[in-house]
Amino acid sequence: MSLTHATFKVLNFLRATSGATQRDIASRTGLSLGSVNSALKLLSENGFIEDEVITDAGFEALHPYKVNNAIILAAGLSSRFAPISYEKPKGLLRVRGEVLIERQIEQLHEAGIQDITVVVGYKKAYFFYLESKYGVSIVVNNEYASKNNHSSLYCVRNRLANTYICSSDDYFTENPFEPYVWHAYYAAQWSEGPTKEWCMSTGPHNRIVGVTVGGEQSWYMLGHVYFDNAFSSHMRTVLEETYGLPETVDKLWEDLFVERIKEFDMVVRPYDDGVINEFDSLDELRSFDPAFIENVDSEIFDNIVSVLGCTKAEIHDVYPLKQGLTNLSCHFSTSSGEYVYRHPGVGTELLIDRKGEVAAQQTARELGIDGTFIFEDPERGWKISRFVPDCSNLDPHDRAHMAKAMEMARNLHESGVEVARGFNFYQEAKRYESLLREHGPIDIPGFANMAGKIEDLEAFVKADNAPTCLCHNDFFYLNFLVEKDGAIHLIDWEYAGMGDYANDFGTFCVCCELDESEADDALAMYFGRKPTIDERRHNFAHVALAGWCWYLWSLLKEAEGDFVGEWLYIYHRYAVTYLNRALAMYQDGE
Repeated sequence: MSLTHATFKVLNFLRATSGATQRDIASRTGLSLGSVNSALKLLSENGFIEDEVITDAGFEALHPYKVNNAIILAAGLSSRFAPISYEKPKGLLRVRGEVLIERQIEQLHEAGIQDITVVVGYKKAYFFYLESKYGVSIVVNNEYASKNNHSSLYCVRNRLANTYICSSDDYFTENPFEPYVWHAYYAAQWSEGPTKEWCMSTGPHNRIVGVTVGGEQSWYMLGHVYFDNAFSSHMRTVLEETYGLPETVDKLWEDLFVERIKEFDMVVRPYDDGVINEFDSLDELRSFDPAFIENVDSEIFDNIVSVLGCTKAEIHDVYPLKQGLTNLSCHFSTSSGEYVYRHPGVGTELLIDRKGEVAAQQTARELGIDGTFIFEDPERGWKISRFVPDCSNLDPHDRAHMAKAMEMARNLHESGVEVARGFNFYQEAKRYESLLREHGPIDIPGFANMAGKIEDLEAFVKADNAPTCLCHNDFFYLNFLVEKDGAIHLIDWEYAGMGDYANDFGTFCVCCELDESEADDALAMYFGRKPTIDERRHNFAHVALAGWCWYLWSLLKEAEGDFVGEWLYIYHRYAVTYLNRALAMYQDGE
C-alpha cells in the first residue's frame, strides 16, 4: 500500500504519540473523525500499525518521507540591516537572548535533524565556530558578492534531497521542523491587506501555481522551505543548466522556481501570525525585542552615542543608503536630528589616508564648503555627518551648477590651508598599479603602451611647475549635495590632499563626462577669464591623468572582488582620449 496524505498524517502522528484518541488525532492532524477512522483501518490492515502503535513496516512506509538534512543560507550581506550588519552577519545577532542561527540549529536538532550545512560568504570566519559547537558542515560561497542566493544553493546542489532550506536570520517562536514531511512546501503567512511580499496563488491540493511580488488577500512567502527528493532533483538540474548565464547572476533561487513553476510541485504550508519572524530593519527587530538595542554588542552604536551624546534607545529610523564604490553608509535619527553613519569598506585601509581625510574635512567645514561634517575617527575611518533631506546632486551640465562648483574649487585652492598628505595622480596610479600586480600580471592589451605615454605626459606636467594647494581630488557631481534652498555641500574628502591645482578640474571633466566644449566653459569659470594656452594644456593633461588614475583604481577594486561597472570604461575612455590630445598639445606647443 502506498501512503495517502491522510494515512501519512495519521501514521506520522502515531510515530510521535501514543495513547491518543481518534478525536485527539483528528484535532492534531486537521482531519475529520471519519477520515481518521478510515486511515486507521487501512494502516492496520496493511500491518503499518498494531493496536494503534506504529510497526517496523510502518516505519518503512514512512522512510521515503524522512528528512535527510537541512541547509542554512548565511552568505549574504543583509544590507537592509545596516549598520549592525557591517560588523557581523545578521544570523549571529542575539535576539531575545539567543543567537539567531544557533536557535535554529538547536530547533533542527530537536526534530532529529543532525545533518546541517551552513553556506557562508560575507564575514565567513564568524560562522566557523558552529562546526565545533554543533557539528555542522561549512560550505563557502566565494561568489556571494557577485551573484544572488541561487549561487549558495548551487554550492550545495549535490546535498539537496529531502531537505529543509533555511535562512540564518529567521526566528521561529515555535519549532517548525519535523523529522518526516509529506511534500515540498514553502512556509507562508496570510495577508489580509496590501503587502510587498511575494504572494502565492494556489490550485488543487494547495499547489503553488503562481507568484507575484505584492498583493493582498493572499498567502505570501515567509520563512523556511522544504524540498522533497523530486523537487531537489529538478532544482539541481535547473541550477546546473542556468548557473553560468549572464541573466541568472542577480536571481534568487525562488526566481528560478517561479519562472518554471509548472515544472515544480510545491505547496503552501500555512503558519499562524507570529510563528515565523523575519526582520527587514532594525526598527522592526526592536519592536519584536525591545531590549535589543540596549543589549546589542555594537561598536557602531557606541560610536554614535559617544559623538552625539544620545542614548542607544534614542537611535531610530535606521536604514541603509545607496552603497558607494568605497564605503557603506546608513541613515539614522535621534531626538536631535537626522544623520549619516559611514562605515569604511573592506580594503580601504590600503587606499585611503584617513588622517589626511580628517584634516581636509575639518578645513572644508571651516571654509563653509561642507556643512554636513560632524566627526571622523582618524584611525578607523568611521564618520558621522548631518543628513540632508530632499537633496539632489549637482548637475554638471547646468551652467549655474558648473559655475558654483568651479567657484568652490577656486576657494578651496586659494584658502592657503596646508595638510600633511599629498596627492599626485601619477604617483597614486603607480601605487594602484603596484597593488594590482599583487593579484597577478597585468596582461590587458595596450596597457604597457598607455603606461609609457602617461609617464611622458607626467614629465611635461612636472616641468610646468604649477602651484600646489589643497585639493579635493574626487571632485564630481555625486559628491555635491544641493539643498532645496540652493545651498551646496562638497562631501567625501577621502582623497583630499596637497596637489596640483588642476587635479580637481581633471576629475570633474572625467567623472561628469564633460565634452570638450563643456570642459572649456568650466575652465573659464574657474579662472574667471579665458585661460592661457599653457593653462589649458596643463589642465587638459590632468583630465588624462585623472582618467588613468581612476582607471587603475577600478582595475584594483574589481581584482579585489568589487563591481565598478561602467566607470571602468568611462575612466579608460577619458584617459585614452585626453592622453593623446594633451601629448600633442605639449609636443606641438599648442
